[in-house]
Amino acid sequence: MSIGYMAIERRQQPASIQVCRPPDVVVFPRCVEEVSALAKICYRHNLPIIPFGTGTGLEGGVGALKGGVCFSLRKMDQVLDVHQEDFDVTVEPGVTRKALNSYLRDTGLWFPVDPGADASLCGMAATSASGTNAVHYGTMRENVLNLEVVLADGSVVHTAGKGRRPRKSAAGYNLTNLFVGSEGTLGIITKATLRLYGIPEAVVSAVCSFPSVQAAVDSTVHVLQAGVPIARIEFLDDVMVDACNKFNSLSYPVTPTLFLEFHGTEDSLDEQVRTTEEITSANGGADFQWARDEGTRARLWKARHDAWYAALALRPGCKAYATDVCVPLSRLPHIIVETKEDLIQNGLTGPIAGHVGDGNFHCIMVLDPDDSDEVQRVHQFTERLARRALALEGTCTGEHGVGLGKRALLREEMGPGAMGVMQSLKESLDPKNLMNPGKSRHGTIYRLGYSGYYAYRRNYLAVVLLIG
Repeated sequence: MSIGYMAIERRQQPASIQVCRPPDVVVFPRCVEEVSALAKICYRHNLPIIPFGTGTGLEGGVGALKGGVCFSLRKMDQVLDVHQEDFDVTVEPGVTRKALNSYLRDTGLWFPVDPGADASLCGMAATSASGTNAVHYGTMRENVLNLEVVLADGSVVHTAGKGRRPRKSAAGYNLTNLFVGSEGTLGIITKATLRLYGIPEAVVSAVCSFPSVQAAVDSTVHVLQAGVPIARIEFLDDVMVDACNKFNSLSYPVTPTLFLEFHGTEDSLDEQVRTTEEITSANGGADFQWARDEGTRARLWKARHDAWYAALALRPGCKAYATDVCVPLSRLPHIIVETKEDLIQNGLTGPIAGHVGDGNFHCIMVLDPDDSDEVQRVHQFTERLARRALALEGTCTGEHGVGLGKRALLREEMGPGAMGVMQSLKESLDPKNLMNPGKSRHGTIYRLGYSGYYAYRRNYLAVVLLIG
């Protein structure tokens, strides 16, 4: 069979502060048959398998903790089927969201899930990504119809049945959502069938300042309760707004701020805008800036889009790490206020930006990686933040995933019963624990043990020759 170019190399450093350990071998399959054949060889020789998309994950999800074989899927980059009349598309794992939307530009359709980075779509499925549009269009869980997955032993399964793409189904277990969010620990996603949406006829954006976090969040809740089908509603705290002003030479008031966007027809947008302006004004919102044409909207949103770089600019020469949590909307003001107090008390730089429409927010931690004391304080802060979210009936990760960084927190969140069920599923699908070992669960889980691991390291070059 034809195998894609193979090399022993260090993969691109993922966007994470977690330790990045390189694999022993990197393979570049070009089709599902090659993925399956390679997986069978790895299974036979007890070699760990680490699926790799674009490396944009933030919790160390693609680090090769035990060496092994990295399956880089970037050469599988075809858009396979677009069904315009059915609003769905099937893609290979190397297709990114921007590449898909570029491919779709003449069809009147688009894929709206936007995690910020130009991530691969199958990688987004593997991490259950979401982003700024989730309040209206949902996350990857709501937008994946079917997956083709290669399991640890090389067998190929289709989670909703081969070639199936109905908008809904009551047939069998929901295997599709079992693999959405599995972070490469159950199998390698080699194909995804996704929902598409019509490009909106008109778009209106706005920026609005508030006297407090409470006022901004109250406005968000009231807008949603009023049934306004808002597409995006983003929150920036005063520190983040100040950083964005300095970075982009802007002049937004340095107060808690909402960035909003509405999608629809011209007539429906007029009503949405009017209702929203009434609600936000009643909650103390002021300094409205509205934009309809694309150029003005792009300038208006520039502050939000450049938040990462603006935060970095607060401390030139430092690095940034973004952590996220998600809580019920009513708990959002409480957790943000406590989080800001925590940052101040511990002398940490962590401006806040969030997808406030679904209770999800991020702290962009800016730190000196050579300052061991500061690194330790950041790790302690992120744990306190996650446990604060858990105490408020939320989750330790709204969209970044578990990876390496939140394995212990996952156990605290899910409890021993649910963890036991997940462990049983893992053992059923991956009995040798070869799929992305060491991720998403707490504790040492590499079953070959150290003696088996070193034996594998001594012999892996022989396996490379066998694969080749």
